[in-house]
Amino acid sequence: MSNLKGKTIGFGLTGSHCTYHEVFPIMQKLVDMGATVVPILSYTVQKTDTRFGEAEEHLETIKKITGEELILTIPDAEPLGPKRPLDCMLIAPLTGNSTSKLANALTDSPVLMAAKATLRNESPVVLAVSTNDALGLNGMNIMKLMATKNIYFVPLGQDHPYKKPNSLVADMTLIPETIESALEGKQRQPLLIERYPN
Repeated sequence: MSNLKGKTIGFGLTGSHCTYHEVFPIMQKLVDMGATVVPILSYTVQKTDTRFGEAEEHLETIKKITGEELILTIPDAEPLGPKRPLDCMLIAPLTGNSTSKLANALTDSPVLMAAKATLRNESPVVLAVSTNDALGLNGMNIMKLMATKNIYFVPLGQDHPYKKPNSLVADMTLIPETIESALEGKQRQPLLIERYPN
């Protein structure tokens, strides 16, 4: 039986558009495991069309998977603290931009507000990083978040150490078990994994 059955999980998405094809199946898996998945989208996700798909198509896919209303504004995300608490807040993918903001207490998007609201309740926030500067300027922000109470990371590694030496990406397939561990107050291990195909 799934440890996530009956849990309410916030699923925040930020603008790493190339990663959506990896996270949508995980969103479906969480629903299949019996969780209520509450989708929270950054403004970039809501508005930006890219070669990886149009924003409106992504929104329709998310609605279809979750069956929930999309949370698209900061005021709509704020009640996830006091009025509609989440058992866990996931951000997948988490861009470098949003990593920097979260680490420095900047709350300028619905996803960051939902994370702040969840931390306020002392509930776990799980981060699935996808950024080209994790081993660059954002390294200090990632380490700061790793040392923060109630924040957990989906195991991550270098996706292409030769073409993109500063890039780290989480293994999105490990999201469900990372959430299960976070709900027990534990970081899923190993945290640093081999992502680059030899």
